[in-house]
Amino acid sequence: MNQTADQDKFVAMVSAKADVDLPLSSFHPQSMLVAEQHEITKPRFPVIDYHNHLDALEPADVLRVMDACNIERIVNITMKTGNDALRIMDKFLSADRERFAVIAWMDWSGAERPDFARLSCDRLEKFVERGAQGLKFWKDLGLSVHDASGELLRVDDERLAPIFDKAAELNIPVMFHIADPAAFFLPIDAANERYEELAAHPDWSFYGAKYSKWELLDQRDAVIARHPKTTFVLAHVAECGENLPRVNKLLETYPNVLLDISARASELGRQPYSARKLFLKFPDRILFGSDLLPEVEMYRLYYRFLETADEYFEYPTHASRQGRWNIYGLDLPEDILRKVYRENALRLLK
Repeated sequence: MNQTADQDKFVAMVSAKADVDLPLSSFHPQSMLVAEQHEITKPRFPVIDYHNHLDALEPADVLRVMDACNIERIVNITMKTGNDALRIMDKFLSADRERFAVIAWMDWSGAERPDFARLSCDRLEKFVERGAQGLKFWKDLGLSVHDASGELLRVDDERLAPIFDKAAELNIPVMFHIADPAAFFLPIDAANERYEELAAHPDWSFYGAKYSKWELLDQRDAVIARHPKTTFVLAHVAECGENLPRVNKLLETYPNVLLDISARASELGRQPYSARKLFLKFPDRILFGSDLLPEVEMYRLYYRFLETADEYFEYPTHASRQGRWNIYGLDLPEDILRKVYRENALRLLK
C-alpha cells in the first residue's frame, strides 16, 4: 500500500511540473544530439560577399573582418539615395576599390512625375559613372510606392520598363527583393513558424498587403520575361527559399537570372538534399551573400554550411533568429564552391 501511494505521489508530482506553463521566450532547449562538428575558420577559396549593407560601418572595421575570414570583396548595397548615397559610395570606394563594390538603391522620389522613368535613367547613369555596379529594387515597390493618381505601383508596371532597359545598356545587373518569406504574409499567431521573429519585428509583416507573395513574384517574373537582355540577381534565393521547386523552374525558364543565398542558410539548410541538388544543377547561377553584420563567427557558420556534412547546427542569423530549427551542411564539391564563393560574382563585377 505504501509503495503504491508513493508511486501515485510521484506521478502526481511529475504531472504537476509538466503542467506548468513556460513562456516561449524562456524556452531554450539544449540539443542532446552527439554529432561531428567542424569549425571552418577559412573558406576553401577566397570569397566575394555579393549582398551586404555597410552604410553605417567604417571601411577599416569591415576590412579587419574581411582579412580574418578570407573575404576578397564585399558588395555594399547602399540603402541611401541621392547625395547621401554618393557620399556612402565614395566612403567605401575611396577606402579600397579592390575590396569594396557598390550597388545603388532605387530612388522613388518623383514617382508621380510623368517623366519618372527618364529621371530614373538619368540618376542611374550618374551612379554608374561614380562606380555603382548594379541597381536594387526593394519591397517598397508593390507595397508603398504610388503613382500620380494614388494607385499602388505594380512591380511589372510597364512605365518602369526603360529603367530595366537602361540597366542592360549600362551592362549592370538589377537586383530584386520585393517579397519576404511566406510566413510574413500570414497572421502573427501560434501557427506562424516565424512567430518569434515577427513578434520582435512586427513591421516586417506583409499580412493584409494588397498583393500576396505569389502575386508579387509573378509580377517580378513578368519583368524578367520582358527584359531578356537585362541580367537579374534575385536576392535571398529568389525570395523563395521555402519553395525550391519554384526556384528550379525559375532558373530553368530564364537564363538571365542569378540568385544569391543571403540570409537564407536557415531555409536551405533545413532541406539539405533539395538544396544541394539546386547547387549541383545550377552552379553558375548562385552567388554567395550574407546580408548580416560582418562578423567572424557569422562567416564561419556560412562556410560550415557550404563546406561540411555536419548535422543539426545553428545557422547564421540576426539576434531574433528566423525559426526554431537547426540546419545541415551541404558538403559541396570544390568546383561548385569555387563558383559560388567567387567566380560567379566576378562575372558581374568590373
